[in-house]
Amino acid sequence: MTIKEFARLCSCNPQTLRYYDHVDLLKPVKVDQWSGYRFYEEEQALAFVKIKNLQKAGFTIEEIKELLDKDNHVIYKAFDAKIAEEEKRLQEIKAIQKAYQTEMIQIQEKINEVKEKVVQSMQQYDPTEEFGISADQYAAVIDNVNGFFESIAGSLPKEISYSEYSDKDAEGEETEYLDLLNNPEFTVVYEKHGWEHVKDFFDEFYELEDGIEYALVFQVDHTKGVYNEAFGNTILGILLERNEGKKRNLSCNTEDSKDGQNHFWLLKRK
Repeated sequence: MTIKEFARLCSCNPQTLRYYDHVDLLKPVKVDQWSGYRFYEEEQALAFVKIKNLQKAGFTIEEIKELLDKDNHVIYKAFDAKIAEEEKRLQEIKAIQKAYQTEMIQIQEKINEVKEKVVQSMQQYDPTEEFGISADQYAAVIDNVNGFFESIAGSLPKEISYSEYSDKDAEGEETEYLDLLNNPEFTVVYEKHGWEHVKDFFDEFYELEDGIEYALVFQVDHTKGVYNEAFGNTILGILLERNEGKKRNLSCNTEDSKDGQNHFWLLKRK
């Protein structure tokens, strides 16, 4: 039988038969060396039915190959095992469904806790001397921080990226994250050392490229570190305002200086 005739017998598309041939599931009994036409025997329709049903049941190509020469007793046992596997997976999905709302509430509570901590630290911080901004300008920065956290909370049900990791994995990532100055994925585009206040040099670096990921690294005298969280969020808020309308991805790492001097680096991802 030609491939078209065999496809008609099996009620399938010839392309399906070509695929089965390609993955070595159902080979034609003969391939004409001149025309390349495939030919099948009627008895191969039984193998086709076996392959089609195993495939529809979710068996992999390799699993099907192992079952092709087995009798129906073995096939039924394989179906039973597949059913048990799917039922177990179904129960796991049901358990995930029950836990979903609880976990969503918990993560929302954690976001609110972080938000309250950040806002509280910013409310206790006076940016006038360091950044040279008014109380009204600073209030707008705090409002932007609130809006940022609200946007995070609003996006949680729509798109969440999650992967499990061990403590060992976390240890390996922590060094890379904190040591941005030696991270090969970033390059320094601006740096300033020995300065007194950020307002003295802010105009030299605040313009950012659209769509580029930036990281700010501060090593400051410990007297500035009392409100490190507020310090970092203030500089980020001002940068976001100055670069309004651009696609922005910013992070800020602030730590105590080892030499008592103030240091700053602006890095961008390569």
